[in-house]
Amino acid sequence: MSFRMRPVPYLVTALSLLAATLVVFRAFVRHDYLTRGRLTLCSTVLEWVVFFSWGWFTWVDWPRTFPPPEVSPVLIAVGLVGIAVGMTGLFAGIAYLGFARSNGLAPDLLQRSGPYRLSRNPQVLACTVAVLGYALLWPSWHTLGWIALYAVMVHTMVLTEEEHLLDLHGEAYARYRARVPRYVGVRRRRLAVDHGGRED
Repeated sequence: MSFRMRPVPYLVTALSLLAATLVVFRAFVRHDYLTRGRLTLCSTVLEWVVFFSWGWFTWVDWPRTFPPPEVSPVLIAVGLVGIAVGMTGLFAGIAYLGFARSNGLAPDLLQRSGPYRLSRNPQVLACTVAVLGYALLWPSWHTLGWIALYAVMVHTMVLTEEEHLLDLHGEAYARYRARVPRYVGVRRRRLAVDHGGRED
């Protein structure tokens, strides 16, 4: 892997994105969840701005030819498949849950069916597959840092959402959380049927 970019601008950009992540998710988003029980349009837009800014981060060290000629055709093929599979899964997850619920605008339902039987965050998993596929097209230290930044940003978002879901759904979410892994893992045996909700 190569690192062609000057370290100082790279680190300044990465730290700025980390700071923006903390402000948006642990201040604006968390405040909306605590006071309104859902996100406002402003917080939703800020979330999108943070992630689009993260996506732009790759362009600051964009290779002259993409994918770079030193990347093997096998990695390119696997990367393209990963991007296709991940993006398909992401949009399918949004369609399954609904756009409003996917963006925190209508958190009235605790979804436990479909892909949510296997992971509490299937959309995050799908997006991660796409990100890793993209990374295979461009192996570099920049890309490695980009992935690490993504992991921190997404985990911060998920922790904020989990705090809200526990407050909103209480014991039902606590039982769901105890049974289904946050990202990936072995699904535990079914516990007691949640009162007031359908056990899927």
